[in-house]
Amino acid sequence: MKKVIALVFFITIFACKEEQKQNVVNQVSEDKAMLQPISDKDLETAVIYEANIRQYSPEGTFAQFTKDIPQLKQLGVKVIWLMPIFPISETKRKATGGENSKFASDFPEAEQAKYLGSYYAVSDFTAINPEFGTIKDFRELVNTAHDNGIYVILDWVPNHTGWDHVWLKDHPEYYTQNQKGEVIHPEGTDWTDVADLNYDNQEMRKKMIEEMNYWLTKEGVDGFRCDVAGSVPTDFWEQAIPELRKSKDVFMLAEAWEPELLKEGLFDMAYAWDGHHMMNKIAKGEEDATAFAKYMSKTLEQYEEDDILMNFVTNHDENSWNGTIKERMGDLGEAMTVLSYLTPGMPLIYSGQEYDLDHRLLFFEKDSFPHTKGNTWKLLEKLAALKQTNTALNGGKAAAQYSPIDSDKNVIAFARTNGDDQVVFVANTTNKQVEVVVPQKGAYLDFMTNKVVELKGDTIQLDGNQYKVLVKQ
Repeated sequence: MKKVIALVFFITIFACKEEQKQNVVNQVSEDKAMLQPISDKDLETAVIYEANIRQYSPEGTFAQFTKDIPQLKQLGVKVIWLMPIFPISETKRKATGGENSKFASDFPEAEQAKYLGSYYAVSDFTAINPEFGTIKDFRELVNTAHDNGIYVILDWVPNHTGWDHVWLKDHPEYYTQNQKGEVIHPEGTDWTDVADLNYDNQEMRKKMIEEMNYWLTKEGVDGFRCDVAGSVPTDFWEQAIPELRKSKDVFMLAEAWEPELLKEGLFDMAYAWDGHHMMNKIAKGEEDATAFAKYMSKTLEQYEEDDILMNFVTNHDENSWNGTIKERMGDLGEAMTVLSYLTPGMPLIYSGQEYDLDHRLLFFEKDSFPHTKGNTWKLLEKLAALKQTNTALNGGKAAAQYSPIDSDKNVIAFARTNGDDQVVFVANTTNKQVEVVVPQKGAYLDFMTNKVVELKGDTIQLDGNQYKVLVKQ
């Protein structure tokens, strides 16, 4: 009898929890068909898109970006990561970056309005930056993405807040303080426009989780990209993420490399920072092509089989502070972009990259770029088609096998294999002609020229900076 009562009690509790989840779904959907939670299958072929709303268009609004969401499907985009959409603090609003950075208030009053500050100096975690539009505009963006089978994640800033945030006034104990009792900016950084949060304070943790949950339950977002996630105590993520998953199945991206953040139940994906730096160094001639093989060997040892890393040749920080793809990678920019798609993991597209972005976007002021579909759009569209149709490029929790190919020190060469599917990548990282032995045999499609070639297990010739993507037929 006790067992029966216990079973009834368990079923009742389970049913209540499921009803609560369903109520959340109903509240968000308002009779609108909901997008099913992102699945492991989705992750195998997904591309993630970083949306810089301010700089995406001359208007810099949600509405202008929303218009282009349907065509992102052509690029294989499955996840849109929105850079912070929250209001930005006026106090200590930054105008320039770096060690000698200045605030807007350091400039003549007539100039101050053009300095819009950093997205990462948040003044309210539950409000919308009026620069981008209204909450209604934001909801239209999310609904449009969902209608197109695309998930939306918010850039969350858990390490600090802007100096105008209400917590500073009402709860100074939420912040790190010096010996004088003064709230300080994050130590060891030049982030003087933000106040460092104190994770020893349990009430602050609860409030942070509550405000993250707001966007899941009230606005229907699908997860978060968490800024400097490695600078926040891991035990906070162990507390927060399971709590968030009680409300909704979420996709979590950590701006971090630490393997422990990818343990079961925590983040779904982390940054391939080492891979990004490796590509830059090879392109600049600071390392030869063997750096890629070393990177892959280390990665396979360091991470578990079902860990996912985000591969990228550019993002908002890299573009604004370190340079465009052309500046950093020169003639190898295209080969490195292709490499970011063929390496195990999920590739990133940053706003403007698809339109051959050729300048450093301003970070604290308004900027934009032309929306002309040129070579990069065609390349990304072609790569998306291959990634979606060939399981040898699966890059999620069941990623296809990676096998290095012994080659010249100036050549990156490897195969990805899944069952009968196989893709071979070879790239000459110098401007001189080289020969490389490709051991594969049989008919392969030269994917970039769309011509079938017969591999005989011997050498092939590559011109300077040339690469080949060979797809088994």
